[in-house]
Amino acid sequence: MSNRTLFALVSPLALLAAHTALGQAPAAPAAPAQPDFSAVQIKVHQVAGNFYYLEGQGGNVGVLVGDDGVLMIDDQFAPLTEKLVAAVKTISKKQIKMLVNTHVHGDHTGGNENIGKMGVEIIAHDNVRARLVKGVNGAPPSPAVGLPVVTFGDGIGLHFDGEDLEVGKLPPAHTDGDSYIKLTKADVIHVGDVFRTTGYPIVDGPNGGTVKGTLAALQKILDLAGPNTKILPGHGVVVTRDQIASFRDAVAEAQNRVSALIKQGMTLPQVVAANPTADLVPKFATTGDPPNAMATERFLTLFYNALKTEL
Repeated sequence: MSNRTLFALVSPLALLAAHTALGQAPAAPAAPAQPDFSAVQIKVHQVAGNFYYLEGQGGNVGVLVGDDGVLMIDDQFAPLTEKLVAAVKTISKKQIKMLVNTHVHGDHTGGNENIGKMGVEIIAHDNVRARLVKGVNGAPPSPAVGLPVVTFGDGIGLHFDGEDLEVGKLPPAHTDGDSYIKLTKADVIHVGDVFRTTGYPIVDGPNGGTVKGTLAALQKILDLAGPNTKILPGHGVVVTRDQIASFRDAVAEAQNRVSALIKQGMTLPQVVAANPTADLVPKFATTGDPPNAMATERFLTLFYNALKTEL
């Protein structure tokens, strides 16, 4: 199995570039510690009917099973492919036939090369393929076998395992290739990293993410969801429409507060020191531990830099 180099969602190089763009010269950041993938356990959760998700290290992996085979949504990191495939086999003995990427980050696409070598058809938005071809956040370009072979602009329909799936483009939010996957019969939507229950929204400006688009994407999810729709985030646990609305409202409040500080002339270090969104943390991190200081600085850095280009 090929183990591609692992990169954080927002690499130290990206943060360094953000500071440098503001005329600052921070100390060189320490290299992120690599996870111990040998210790990762894959947990299987049933969402509705024949749709499940796998929890491990990285983004939630959606799994649709049935007579046609297995459809996966995202694939975490390359060293976890064998564990993920083994977990899928506890649900279905059928072959994995399709893989849909919700966006480009390595904790969702890191296993593409391994899955592609299994003969699985990879599907993603046009921008996901384009960025993988170039390499993301300092990672090398993806080999051809790990690239999406079916891409789309606004959306694509899939009919698999008795389910009608709507795969649609979201506004540039987390990245410029964010997609949702709606399972019509199961009444489930996988929304990737546009929404998470484990912490702040991450607006990856270097990969096309925007604050304005994040709000528009969250509104799109609200428009797609009904009162009983189950929504699977990129990280965290299944929620309902109400939690999406609360998260959207918190993002809008953060947008207002940070924008006001930018208009007052505050620099990025001043905004980070002020931590103007501290009281919003309970609305962002509804499961797991609250974000630490490093996560808060990363969020405010990306949010501030994105808003500077949007005002």
